[in-house]
Amino acid sequence: MKFQTALREPAHTPPAQLDVEEPIFVTKPHLPPLEDFIDTLRQIWASKVLTNGGPLHAAFEEALARYLGVEHAVLFANGTLALVTALQALRIGGEVITTPYSFVATAHALLWNDIKPVFVDVEPDTCNIDPELIESAITPATTAILGVHCYGNPCKAARIQQIADNYNLRVIYDGAHAFGVTDVGGSVLRHGDLTILSFHATKVFNTFEGGAIICPDARTKRLIGHLKNFGFVDEVTVVATGINGKMSEINAGLGLLQLRDFDSVLQRRKALYEQYLEALAALPGLLLPTPEHATKYNYSYFPVRVTPAFAISRDDLYARLRRQNIFGRRYFFPLISEFPMYRGLPSAAADRLPVATQISREVICLPLYPDMTPGDVRRVARAIASARDEANQQ
Repeated sequence: MKFQTALREPAHTPPAQLDVEEPIFVTKPHLPPLEDFIDTLRQIWASKVLTNGGPLHAAFEEALARYLGVEHAVLFANGTLALVTALQALRIGGEVITTPYSFVATAHALLWNDIKPVFVDVEPDTCNIDPELIESAITPATTAILGVHCYGNPCKAARIQQIADNYNLRVIYDGAHAFGVTDVGGSVLRHGDLTILSFHATKVFNTFEGGAIICPDARTKRLIGHLKNFGFVDEVTVVATGINGKMSEINAGLGLLQLRDFDSVLQRRKALYEQYLEALAALPGLLLPTPEHATKYNYSYFPVRVTPAFAISRDDLYARLRRQNIFGRRYFFPLISEFPMYRGLPSAAADRLPVATQISREVICLPLYPDMTPGDVRRVARAIASARDEANQQ
């Protein structure tokens, strides 16, 4: 994803008459027709199987792997438990090189496994971990690299894998933003040793709450299956200090319905995304996203960078939009490295993370969800243009 700026200067935009009655939130979850979900609940009520790998769980796990074009998927109650377990499955310890520009759960999963995060800066165009900075952060204690496909934009996986192979390191990807994304070789979820997904309500694909680990072989799938169920192999045998990470039948049943509708949801998101690009193209000082490296993108977010050339700051724009009942999100702000449990790490110093620090102070994710209308997009765009015009007139 490259951020691009406008090439033409707009005419003066008159103050918009905005409808402030209805809020426009940064996201709203897609849900299937209620009647369809009630039919799914009837199946659960009839079977009396609520969890522990019931029939809907098995069906969703198989359908998910098939849809995503991956070998194996293991369902979880949420993405954080999936990441905690992925690290455990690979026996990761010591230090792990990762990005400060992500949701805090990425680094929290490391601390839960008593692993020290080592932050390196991100690329300005993709917001992903910069592969060319990884090698200098490797120490004798380094055991793995944890990348994030930020906003669904694929990491430079070939280069990261090359570094990992040279230093005998594991590679894990946080693919919470990357559901359905492909590159020239297929699903981006195939990269690394393991990739985790999140199906949280705010994600492009949701099961209310949920997650998964994408893994390459049946042996690893079995191990992860044990770890997410307290380490049980059978009724009397426990082989590891596993956790309760199981997805319920209700979440799995919803997942099957969501999977059925996902392609149409993707098309609606794409249309809104392209409308944003057209509506905002003439506003100098805004850097708009242009996804790169993805042969199929999921349009999960619309991140805009508000540069100093825009007349007002990102935080000022954020506040002005809120006064118009338009709720963007400063995603990700603050950086993970700025939270109290991380800021004491040597790698968390702002002068070591100049690109991530700048981006975190410029990015606002604009509202984007399948139920948005073209009129909603126009309203957001008018509010942004009006905020800039008003600031220029002051």
